[in-house]
Amino acid sequence: MTSEPSPPPATVASAANRARTVTVRATETGLPMEIHIDPRELRYGGEHLAQEILRLCREAGREAGARQRDELARQGMPHDVLDRLGLPTRGEIAAEQAAADSQEAPTSWMRPV
Repeated sequence: MTSEPSPPPATVASAANRARTVTVRATETGLPMEIHIDPRELRYGGEHLAQEILRLCREAGREAGARQRDELARQGMPHDVLDRLGLPTRGEIAAEQAAADSQEAPTSWMRPV
């Protein structure tokens, strides 16, 4: 009996919102592997929570992709192949984070009626 080789384990990373009331562990494709939600977060409603989870899955997925890229580069994979795989670089992640951090918070949360 020959056993089929198992796929390599998925690369995962974690992301959390600023208040650390929602945390997500996700694969490089953004597939959530683990989600923790503080009960206080439920007061904002399901739509808000779903959007936050999706945002954190994307963020964790980008970090996991960068980790996978780093590991493949250490194993000798050429950079042009890594670029074609679409795995983000640390520089791309840093630029996205800087752009997100530079966005001004709204001066008011009130909406016109």
